Amino acid sequence: MIRSKKLRNSARDQDCTLMLDEICNGDSGTTVFAHFNDGYQGMGLKANDTSGCFACSSCHDVIDGRVKHAFEPGYLSERKFLANQATLHIWDDLGMLVVKGRAA
Repeated sequence: MIRSKKLRNSARDQDCTLMLDEICNGDSGTTVFAHFNDGYQGMGLKANDTSGCFACSSCHDVIDGRVKHAFEPGYLSERKFLANQATLHIWDDLGMLVVKGRAA
């Protein structure tokens, strides 16, 4: 399992990368790292800390099922993928990712 308190805490005061239409509150003061159900965790376990994104409190409520949504099929999956990629790029820009064999 990939667990990193530094990665999770890096979400603090970041913009929401999920930005769900008509849901996102745009308040970076509520942003946390939201884990996605990636299919690799067991019962009661969170996904790896690389499987998720920065999410405002409103978008996080949708991800965790506290708020129901009526998005078009595929919309949420696409937003989650794009948000995860944006989060990985932010971590890379912050120097928080190390990739062995990476080209300079």
